[in-house]
Amino acid sequence: MLFRLRDWPQRIAASLSMLIPGSCALCGEAGSDSLCAGCHAQFFSKRAHRCRQCASRLPTATADSAAVCGECLKNPPAFDATIVAADYAPPIDQLVLALKFGNRLALAPLFARMLHNTAMDAALPTRLTAVPLGSQRLAERGFNQALEIARPLSRALGVKLDAKLVSRLRDTRAQALLHPDERHRNVRRAFIVPDHAIDRVRGQHVGVIDDVITTGETLNEIAATLKRFGATRVTNFVFARTLQK
Repeated sequence: MLFRLRDWPQRIAASLSMLIPGSCALCGEAGSDSLCAGCHAQFFSKRAHRCRQCASRLPTATADSAAVCGECLKNPPAFDATIVAADYAPPIDQLVLALKFGNRLALAPLFARMLHNTAMDAALPTRLTAVPLGSQRLAERGFNQALEIARPLSRALGVKLDAKLVSRLRDTRAQALLHPDERHRNVRRAFIVPDHAIDRVRGQHVGVIDDVITTGETLNEIAATLKRFGATRVTNFVFARTLQK
């Protein structure tokens, strides 16, 4: 049986997990799971009160799951909802960096599991896609961390993953290196729905997967692109949310 080349990172990680004793990704405690019960309870069990659109923390506790923050009321984003598993803050930020820059691909299923747990009560999209990397960055890194999270999340949610639903028209500068005022211009018209995918977007609720959301400019541009091509709803599934100042 022949395997696709892109499947080998997941297969290698799965094989290693059977050969090497497991340990908690945060504290290093030996165990059979990638996250120990103590770290799960400390960092993932308490649900923050968040804006339903951008997932930023709300200043006051509210039981209203439809609450929207002031910024989203003032400047409504193109996406309809954002689901996040944690804040991008120590020590969670080190997990994201380890996946993105340390080639710790075995962390992707953990991110997917945490997102799945958070999304259990949410309206599920009809198909999923991942934020695409530019060709240069993909060649440098060797993988797309958003797509690595998307694959196990798709299986967990039972929603089809369509990795070719959105394409980049051009490479963009890294958003994290730019001033907030430059980020919108950086991703403006950077994405498109290819001709072969238009029928798969029209009338659909699309879930877009990424590792971190900061200003939301990239996800907003993708959502605007999807809706321009006929998507009826866009929900972001993002592992970590940067704390707003």
